[in-house]
Amino acid sequence: MTSTAAPPAPVPARRAPAARRPRRKWRGWLFVAPFMLVFALTFIAPVGYAFVLSLFRDQAFFGGTVFVGADNYVQVFGDPKFWEAFRRVLVFLAVQVPIMLVLALIAALAIDSARLHAAGFFRVVIFLPYAVPAVVAALMWGFIYGDHFGLAADLNHLLGTEVQPLSANWLLTSIGNIVTWEFVGYNMLIFYSALKVIPKELFEAASIDGAGTFRTIVSVKLPAIRGAIVVATIFSIIGSFQLFNEPNIMRNLVPNVIGTFYTPNMYAYNLSFNGQQYNYSATVAIVMGVITAVIAYVVQLRGSRKEM
Repeated sequence: MTSTAAPPAPVPARRAPAARRPRRKWRGWLFVAPFMLVFALTFIAPVGYAFVLSLFRDQAFFGGTVFVGADNYVQVFGDPKFWEAFRRVLVFLAVQVPIMLVLALIAALAIDSARLHAAGFFRVVIFLPYAVPAVVAALMWGFIYGDHFGLAADLNHLLGTEVQPLSANWLLTSIGNIVTWEFVGYNMLIFYSALKVIPKELFEAASIDGAGTFRTIVSVKLPAIRGAIVVATIFSIIGSFQLFNEPNIMRNLVPNVIGTFYTPNMYAYNLSFNGQQYNYSATVAIVMGVITAVIAYVVQLRGSRKEM
């Protein structure tokens, strides 16, 4: 009688050691912490405080403030003064920004070309107005535009015309001229810097294909600096909605033409510092900030899609 040995019991499989999660290294935050602290104190805290202010309203008879929720925002969207100021800067943006960017692009292309003599001199001369403070520029051009003194008055006397740059019909155009004079050089430098980093191989390929100067600009240079054009456009849009210094300074010359709500920023400023309506002023500022951010984001999104 033969006996069969029982099969050995199976050895239980050893569990694989659990993978250890890598420890988070917090040393990087030590380098980021100074920036985050400054960012929180100079950006997040003021915006948060302004938002809190916009949720309250001063009590006229009893004093103090009372929580009103979104009532201030409802009032802003029905405020004719706010929308008049907004439409004004919107027209300013639609006319002045394209003219300024086209002039800056032409200047950058001319300086970048090898046909312009003394390119460095012209680059400095075009950029120089940007170094002039906005207050000084507004005062200088304000006196140039004077009806009874300055260059405009002399030209009217010489030509027998009656053009009044500080009148209601011409004032927005005059302000646009000041802003264009100030910022053409700034945008020109953005475009010029982008042109200087275009690979030379692209120009050599265009030359081999027989492309002329105009064709090279359209097919090589402009597509290559599309990102810089988008950035300059966004900066110009933000600057247009923030229009304040030039009309606020020139208001001393023509107080009957430039009112307290000529631009949204002037409206918020005068509500706060002259009307003591801090809560409503904060609401106007937040609404304008949101509108500006949305429009700038749409422009950036469209520019990125075209670039892809």
